[in-house]
Amino acid sequence: MAAPQGSIAMVPSRCTAETQTSRAKVAFEIADYSHLKGLGRDKCLHSSAFFIGDYKWCIRYYPDGSAYEATEGYMSVFLVLLTKNAEVRVVYTLMLVNRVSGQSIVVPSGKAPRVFNPKMPAWGLQKFMKTTAEVESVYVWNDCLVIECEVSVIKETLNIHVPPSDLSDNLATLLVGKIGADVSFKVQGEVFPAHKNLLAMRWAVFNAEFYGPMGDKGVQDIIIDDMQPAVFKAFLHFIYTDSMPSMDDLEDDDKREMVKHLLVAADKYAMEMMKMICEEMLGRGLDVETVATMLALADQYHCSNLKDACIEFMLSSNRMDDVIASQGYAHLKRSCPVLVVDVFERTVKSRKT
Repeated sequence: MAAPQGSIAMVPSRCTAETQTSRAKVAFEIADYSHLKGLGRDKCLHSSAFFIGDYKWCIRYYPDGSAYEATEGYMSVFLVLLTKNAEVRVVYTLMLVNRVSGQSIVVPSGKAPRVFNPKMPAWGLQKFMKTTAEVESVYVWNDCLVIECEVSVIKETLNIHVPPSDLSDNLATLLVGKIGADVSFKVQGEVFPAHKNLLAMRWAVFNAEFYGPMGDKGVQDIIIDDMQPAVFKAFLHFIYTDSMPSMDDLEDDDKREMVKHLLVAADKYAMEMMKMICEEMLGRGLDVETVATMLALADQYHCSNLKDACIEFMLSSNRMDDVIASQGYAHLKRSCPVLVVDVFERTVKSRKT
């Protein structure tokens, strides 16, 4: 192969970049056109290398046609991938430039993407241009020929839809279906079958209960006497699925009471994540009638997030007068006077700022 011939340049007015496609247009200028004719079939020259879509390319030019016999009387032009061990899908267009009008004339080569890879690194046209005087008079000017090539490198993105994990659904089914259950909880007459290994993994209390030094691996029946059955059922659901059960069928007051009971249970049995979720749920449902009661609950069970939310609610939007008039606040004054002082101090500080 001969040394590089002519110059290669990007055509800036036609360079674009797209989300899935890197596209650019290059111009290959071949000087001393007449002196290259007669080089011989399958003898070629190539342009300087250029980069499109992070891949290295060049244009290969055969003045007297490629090895294919039918190319006699024609020149052949190919786009060549120089990047090693790469596979790239490309749409390319080869063009001749009319040196008088400056117009680019597309030489038909098909619109389907071509795959450039180590086995097929070059694609192009065997019969790119006739080398007759009539044709050359249109495209050759001052013994110079310009070939343009527009290249669109298609960026392959593997778009596979991965469904969300259904592990929590499967565990919920395991809980409801009772398959393989090896322990039962008795709560005020109701029985809830469960699985020791899962409980021990999720709940430190039962890890110690079943597998600790003082634990009883053979225990099969456990009595829970500090929760209502509905609360324990929700509590067990959280242990299995790491999520709260649906409470859409409950009225607002009943839902609030359920979450309060779950917060108390979460505090007692050291379920910190559940406790935080309960705090967040109760903090979103504050009103002037219940905020003082909720503040007392937060203080009793060391719920700092809920406590801050309650005090912020009381201090904002001039709600304090309505809160003070509520029964919950009267109870708060009697049962938690220190907490009332805390609210008072924050009120004073907020008015100073």
